[in-house]
Amino acid sequence: MASKRWLLLCLLLPLPFFAVPSNTGRGIRLELTHVDARGSLAGADRVRRAAERSHRRVNGLLAAATAPSAPTLRSDDGGGGPVTAAAAVHASTATYLVDLAIGTPPLALTAVLDTGSDLIWTQCDAPCRRCFPQPAPLYAPARSATYANLSCGSKLCEALPSPRSSRCSAPEPGCAYYYSYGDGSSTDGVLATDAFTFSAAATVHGLAFGCGTDNLGGTDNSSGLVGMGRGPLSLVSQLGVTRFSYCFTPFNDTTTSSPLFLGSSARLSPAAKSTPFLLNPAGPRRSSYYYLSLEGITIGDTLLPIDPAVFQLTASGRGGIIIDSGTTFTALEERAFVVLARAVAARVARPLASGAHLGLSLCFAAPEGRGPDAVGVPRLVLHFDGGDMELPRASVVVEDKVAGVACLGVVSARGMSVLGSMQQQNMHFLYDIERDLLSFEPAKCSDL
Repeated sequence: MASKRWLLLCLLLPLPFFAVPSNTGRGIRLELTHVDARGSLAGADRVRRAAERSHRRVNGLLAAATAPSAPTLRSDDGGGGPVTAAAAVHASTATYLVDLAIGTPPLALTAVLDTGSDLIWTQCDAPCRRCFPQPAPLYAPARSATYANLSCGSKLCEALPSPRSSRCSAPEPGCAYYYSYGDGSSTDGVLATDAFTFSAAATVHGLAFGCGTDNLGGTDNSSGLVGMGRGPLSLVSQLGVTRFSYCFTPFNDTTTSSPLFLGSSARLSPAAKSTPFLLNPAGPRRSSYYYLSLEGITIGDTLLPIDPAVFQLTASGRGGIIIDSGTTFTALEERAFVVLARAVAARVARPLASGAHLGLSLCFAAPEGRGPDAVGVPRLVLHFDGGDMELPRASVVVEDKVAGVACLGVVSARGMSVLGSMQQQNMHFLYDIERDLLSFEPAKCSDL
């Protein structure tokens, strides 16, 4: 069934053309850097920022997933009105960045890697009416020999997340779009194509992206966003790769890059465990996320008394749990978080301490004269349909050596749950799009 869906997509959407060096026959490898590697925050300030980002991110994901219907859109009818859509994420909640280049000659820039959305976009000097500060020069379409606008009636324009209207028939002035994000940031421009170069691994011609000329907000030390979601405009969908994988290095290591593998280079060992991706029953508008089936949580040797329905998608498309690259700390639906927090507190033989300065709610004081690494925390196991994921201490506990506290690196949420990047660290995850499977196994990511 998955192969049939891909064949249909191939017939409907023009695929970009690859110019790939011969030494990349095993696929493409890219290096991801943590957003804080290019900033000045450290220690408690960095943890607090990550917690704040996680809360904003989950709220944005939830807002998009629980919208009562697809957004109201205006398609070009000769008057140049933009196609509008509520985007699935907050633009300023980035966690991992990828280096790439756009155009001919190529302009180097850095973009947010985001598994929670689809659109690829960057700020454009065409000219730019409003642009937020970014570390790289603005991309100027007029300076690229391979830039081309997409018409309003093109298949890729029709792939925008919208109920398309027959008014979208005029070939000019092009495929205008407007994406608004839950934190007040937005990007407004035209959908176009150009050549994208990903490190020295490959150049892709004809990749569709949003050329934003009226943008508000920011994208955390970057110049745009690369969507890796399940929709037709994401990078993985446009490239036609059937699998990709990544392995995030530890949260407290901002200097070591994390590998991202596209295509045949995305491989795990036969010992890897797998769990199926779920589709949101509310329809394609909400199916861009990578939903999982979480059946329960164990602390120590005890399966927690959490109603399995807490993690299940409802018939209306609400709830559920997704895996996400942009949320740092795992967010559990409030009913599950309360049970988890009480179980952890009952098993840690240390007094409670304030974690307000970190943005975390469950913290313990370190023993007198010793550091927070002396705080013993029971093992945590996530029971997914098809395989258990046991998290090591480093993926569960956040330490503040200055304050002498150890905190649970999980936050509470209302409406849905999200498996965050801290709990994904030193775990190799493979997204098998063709088979609708997520596979995973422990790994030392810096050695891959």
